[in-house]
Amino acid sequence: QVQLVETGGGLAQAGGSLRLSCVASGRISTIDRVGWFRRAPGKDREFVGSIRYSDYTTSYADSVKGRFTISTNTAKNTVYLQITNLKPEDTAVYYCAVLLIGDSQFLYWGQGTQVTVSS
Repeated sequence: QVQLVETGGGLAQAGGSLRLSCVASGRISTIDRVGWFRRAPGKDREFVGSIRYSDYTTSYADSVKGRFTISTNTAKNTVYLQITNLKPEDTAVYYCAVLLIGDSQFLYWGQGTQVTVSS
């Protein structure tokens, strides 16, 4: 089992940037991928991107390519989501989640961190 805590959200101006952090604890050796998701008001949860924990390869949703960057500091058991050129439509609760080795879906989720972008 893995526990996740997201931090770094807050209020930002359009055009600015934020870096969100996801700190993992527990059975780190069982992690396959760490993903980022978001849920905007009145909308379904949306996949943002993910990073493979073994080789750091990344994947992104087409909707966020060019503005969102995922990286990791494995020594700190931390995955980051860097968001640049923030837009009001980025306003959402952002979650990180873990796909375990051998699993087909993300089963472990953090509590979320609120990002609010003002115009």
